[in-house]
Formats: sequence, C-alpha cells, structure tokens
Amino acid sequence: MVATNNRLLRNATLVLIAFVATMSTASAAVRAQVDRPSVDLNESFMLEIIVDTNTDSEPDLTVLEDEFYVGQVSQLSNTSIYNGEIRRSRTWTIALMPKKTGEQEIPPISVGNEKSAPVKITVKEPAKEPPGEADVFITSEIDQAEAYVQAQILYRIKVYRAVATRQPALREPTISGAEVLVELAGDEKSYEAILNGKAYNVVERVIALYPQQSGEIAISPALFEARVLRDGRITGRKVFQSDEHTVKVLPIPAPPDEFQDAVWLPARDVQLSEEWSRDPERINAGEPVTRRVTISALGQIETQIPAIAPLSVDGLNVYEDKPELSRRVEAGGIRGIRKDQYAVIGVNAGAIELPELEVPWWDIDAGTWRVARLPARTINVKAVDEPVIAEDVVEATTKSGAAETAAPQLMPDGFWLRVSQLLAAVWLLTVFAWWWSSRDQNRAPRKPEPPPVYKRQAKFVKAARKAALAGDGAAVRSALIEWGRLQWPDDAPRSVGELAERVSAPLSDELRKLSMASYGPGGGEWDGAALAKSIRSIAVARKDSRLDAEDPLPPLMPPAA
Repeated sequence: MVATNNRLLRNATLVLIAFVATMSTASAAVRAQVDRPSVDLNESFMLEIIVDTNTDSEPDLTVLEDEFYVGQVSQLSNTSIYNGEIRRSRTWTIALMPKKTGEQEIPPISVGNEKSAPVKITVKEPAKEPPGEADVFITSEIDQAEAYVQAQILYRIKVYRAVATRQPALREPTISGAEVLVELAGDEKSYEAILNGKAYNVVERVIALYPQQSGEIAISPALFEARVLRDGRITGRKVFQSDEHTVKVLPIPAPPDEFQDAVWLPARDVQLSEEWSRDPERINAGEPVTRRVTISALGQIETQIPAIAPLSVDGLNVYEDKPELSRRVEAGGIRGIRKDQYAVIGVNAGAIELPELEVPWWDIDAGTWRVARLPARTINVKAVDEPVIAEDVVEATTKSGAAETAAPQLMPDGFWLRVSQLLAAVWLLTVFAWWWSSRDQNRAPRKPEPPPVYKRQAKFVKAARKAALAGDGAAVRSALIEWGRLQWPDDAPRSVGELAERVSAPLSDELRKLSMASYGPGGGEWDGAALAKSIRSIAVARKDSRLDAEDPLPPLMPPAA
C-alpha cells in the first residue's frame, strides 16, 4: 500500500510539473527592438515586435501615436524545428517617425496578456543639408574616429533621392593605410526622411571595418552613379560622392593584472551563458550529459571569439566537441556567437563543484577591461545502483511485521546489487570503447580544414604587393589572378585586364597599366610602388548593386508642396 501511494504521489508530481511547464510556455514573451538606436528628426526607423509563439492577438500600437508618426505595418510568422522541438514565432514590423528630438522611449507594447520592455532611442536634430544637386546626394559617416586593433568601426553610407533614378550604382570607398578586414553589417535599409520640407527616400548600407594593425586608415569618398528622371526627361549619367574619412588605430593595450594571459577581445558587449541537455542537479553516474557554453560579443566577428578550455574537475570526464560559430546583426553592429559543446560524464557519485568561468574583454566604448562571468554551480551525480523501488518494498514489509516470512527469498542477499554494479561496469566499458574507436576513425581520415577564404586571399595580396615592389610583373599577375579565383569561384578572371574591370580605382588603373606594359603593342611602363600601394586595399566594383527607384514604404507624411 505504501509503495502504491508513493507511486501515485510521484505521478501526481510529474503531472503538476508538466502542467506548470505548459502554462509557462503558453504565456509567450514579447520582445521589442529597433533597427537603429539613433535617428535624425524627420527620419523614419523600424520597430519590431516579436512574440515567441504563433498567437492570434495583435499588438496595441495606439500607445505609439503620442510621440511618433505610425507608418506601414507588416507581419511575418515563422516555424522552425530545433532538436526535435517545434518553435513558432510572429513578428510585426512598424515604420515610425519621431515627432521631437531628445532621448525618447518607446513604451511597452501589449500583445494579449504580455507586454514588451520599453526601448530607448535617441532623436537628433537633422544634420544633413542637401548639397549641390538637392534632389539626389550621398553622405557617409563613421561611428568613431579613433579605434583599437581588431575593434569594430561602423562605416555608414546613405543615398538620398527625392526623384526617380535609372541605372543606379553604388560604389564603396577605397580603404588605404593599415590592413583592414571588411564585413557587410546586415542588409541595406530603406526608409523615409524629410529635409527642408522635401521628402527623400533613403537607402542605407552599413559596413563593419576591423583594422588588423595599428596606424591610420584613410577612407575615400563613396560614389553613387545614376541617371536622374525629372519632369518626364532623363539626364545623362551623374556621379555623386560623399565625404572622406580618417581613422586612427591604436595598439592593443596591456592585459589586466589579474588576467595576464587574456586573449584580446574588443567589443561593445559580451554575454556568457550555458545550457544543459538535462537537469544537471541530478544526473546518473556513467550517463553523458551535454553542456553548451555560449559567448556572444557585440562588435566582433565569431572567429575572433576565444574558445573556453574544457574543465578539469575530479569526478568528471569532459570531452570537447566541435564549436558552432554564427553571427547576427544588431543596431550596434555584428554580434559574433560561439557555442562550445562538451560531453560531461560523472564518474563518482556525490556533489561536484563546477568552477566559475571568466572571460576578460575590452569595452571599446568605455575604454577599459571588463570580465564576463558564468557563476559556479554544483551538480549532483547519483550512483547507478540506488535501489529506489527496493526501499519502498522493504519499508512496506517492515511495517507489516513479516519482512522475512511474507515471501520466499528467491535470490541471496546483495545479488541484484552485484548485478547492477556489473551491468554498470560493462556499460561504462562499452561507452569508453565506442568513444575510443570513433575517435580513432575520425582522426585517421580527417584532413585539416582549409583556412578561411579571406586568410587565403590575404596571402595572395601580400605576395602581389611584394612582387610589385620587386618589379616582378609575372608574379603580380599570378598572385592577383589566384586572388580573383577565390573572390569569384564560378567566374574567375583570366587576366589582370579582366580583373581591372571588376575592382575599383586606383587598383583598376594600375592593373590596366600593367596589362598594357605586358601585352600592349607598344609596351609601356608600370609603377611597382604605385601598384603595391593600391593593392593594400582591394575594393570590388559592385556592378550588381541595385538601388530601387521605387520607394518600398509609402511616405509617412506628404512632402511639402
């Protein structure tokens, strides 16, 4: 009777836990985020409301009307499967334009019974005046004029158009000086802006720059080429250019005293978290459990995030798996994400303390060292030979007073305990043998992974510069054509002349001189030093860059007459 009652109590507890879990997932969290943390007055931006379930409720947008003009609203439902679990979400995207300057707060948005957290946004006075050709112009800006080695610099290009254009082409700037890694920080954005009473469609492109050495970076003007449509007539091709910029790159500062071996990680924000495949508070000895430790760094690419070494703890066997690298784009730039995964097997029963994890990083906004921490935790390893049901039977027979006479003893004392111990030992040996054999199989045929494309390209760029300085035209051609094969694997250039058509000035001009000197009828001269200087930063000519003339969003307010 006591055993039956205990089983009923356990079943009721499991049902209650499942009910609570179901109720917790039913109340979906509501998140709000903006595509840009800072905008100019009379400039629109995008607000996203995200619900982690496919709900029928709609967000209450009336709370936005006091401080913002509310434009077009679109929505998207998404379904994904993660580790066999179906996840659904719903996202609303709202175009907003602020009504006043200063620090603004987007109030909580209600979706059903849940509310989002407020979101802060900075609204500045309009700083852009239409220069020259007022109907079309282009601007550029950098988020910081002084940065550290490998720290992110956001370079922002904006094309303003108050009239329709044809055959548009946006050419990114040439970057010279210190060696720089260039990454596109998200897709192009399109929104509305009103300057001096005139409505503009704005297309914005953000580029993340990561200097690889100290010194100075020179950024040439970005160019926008198009034919302008006015009064039903189309003009010839016009070229508009932005400002040029200079960035000072500082060397890596000394590590903090308490972390002399700290890996250099410059970022705006670093988050450290963990996940377990099962509850680590109670695991069985010999049974593997997976621990995932995630580091995310805002303002850094995923390959720059350092790995966390596997823990060495008495009573645990820890086996490292291949990390997962990814990224996402936020308002502050690229957030690199690294997930290190470990198989953890408890060897000895009892409570085992996992030490605190610490990752030092450099705060590029505050200019100081900080430490991201994952608190220490205790895991309880349960021996596999704990006879839970046997305890219930012994308790029942003891209360009846007939423990020895209630049933005949079919097996000697300790028989099942020894069987359990034997089976556990065999199981552990099987797991170890499987791991050992799979490790040998994986190691034998495995070939080293090739380095990333940008590292191989950097090798050819350095070889081309060295050959140019030495006056070796053949070596320059060979190195640059190999670089082109990596850049366009499906349509590789076959000569430096063809490569010159795919890159921007000044490199394109120097390559044409080299081609004429090598293959032209009259020969010619080429300047090795000038070519080496132009190779330091290769900018691909984006012939396929498209800036649609049609506005993707209707005007949030009619343009002034």
